[in-house]
Amino acid sequence: MAIARRMWRLYEPIHAVTYFSPEARAAFEAAGLRGFWRGYFGGRAAPLGAVPASAVVSSFYGFAPGFVDRAIPSIWELATPAQALDARLTGAVAALRRLLPADVTEAADLLEAAAAELDHGGRPLSAANAVLTSTPPATGSEGSLARLWQAATVFREHRGDGHVAALVGADLSGIESLLFRAGLDIGREILQPARGWTDEEWAEAADRLRTRGLLDAEGKATAAARALHEELERATDAAAGRPWRTFGSSWSTRLEEILTPIGAPCLDAMPYPNPIGLR
Repeated sequence: MAIARRMWRLYEPIHAVTYFSPEARAAFEAAGLRGFWRGYFGGRAAPLGAVPASAVVSSFYGFAPGFVDRAIPSIWELATPAQALDARLTGAVAALRRLLPADVTEAADLLEAAAAELDHGGRPLSAANAVLTSTPPATGSEGSLARLWQAATVFREHRGDGHVAALVGADLSGIESLLFRAGLDIGREILQPARGWTDEEWAEAADRLRTRGLLDAEGKATAAARALHEELERATDAAAGRPWRTFGSSWSTRLEEILTPIGAPCLDAMPYPNPIGLR
C-alpha cells in the first residue's frame, strides 16, 4: 500500500473526532449549532467563510443540494465562521485529551512539517484550512493537541480535494460516486441518508452507472468498476504523495511509527460502519 494511503488511515481518525466525539458535539451546541448537521456543516465549512450552500455542495461533493440547503446559509445566523472554528477546535482538543494520554508534541511537530510541504493549488478546503492559526492560547500539551489536530485536518482535506478531482476526471458526479462506493463496500443504508439523496435520485444515478457498465442489476460493482476504483485510489495517492517523497522514507517511517498509537484510539472511538469508510 502506498505511503500516502497508509498515512491517511492514521491521520483521518485524528481529524474525525470533530464529527463523532461527544466533546465536539457539546462544543458546537455551546456555540449555537445544535444538531449533528449544523455542527458538521458549520465546522467544516467555516474555514471558507460564510459561504452559500452552492459552495459547500461543490467542495464537499457528495451531499445532495437540498440537504445542504437546510443548514446553509441559516447556520451563519446562529454562529459566525470564527465562532464555528473556535468550537470545532475546542471540541477536537477536548476529545483528543480524553483519548490520548501520552504526549503528542513530536507527532504534532512532524505532521506540521509535512503539512507545510503540501501544494494547495486546486484544493479549496485544504487551502482554507492551511492558513488558519493552528496554535490556540493554550500552551504545553493543549497546544500540541491543537497543532496535531489542525495538521491532520489540513492533510485530510488535501487528500479529499485530490480525491474529488479524481472523481471529476472519471466523470462521476457526487451522487454517482456514492453509488459507486456502495456497490463496492459501504452499504446504501449508510451512505444515502448520510448525504441526503432521495430514493428517486438514487435510482436515476444507479441507471446511469449501469449504462456505463459500473453496476450490475443488483447494484453491485462490476469488474470494470473495481478496476476504476483502483485507478481512482492510485490517482488520489499520487496527488497526496508529495510530502512523503520530499522527506524520504526514514522520516516517513518515524512519523508512521508515532502516529500509529495515536490514530488507533481515535479509530476505536468512531462508530462503525461509517460513511468515511474507516475500519
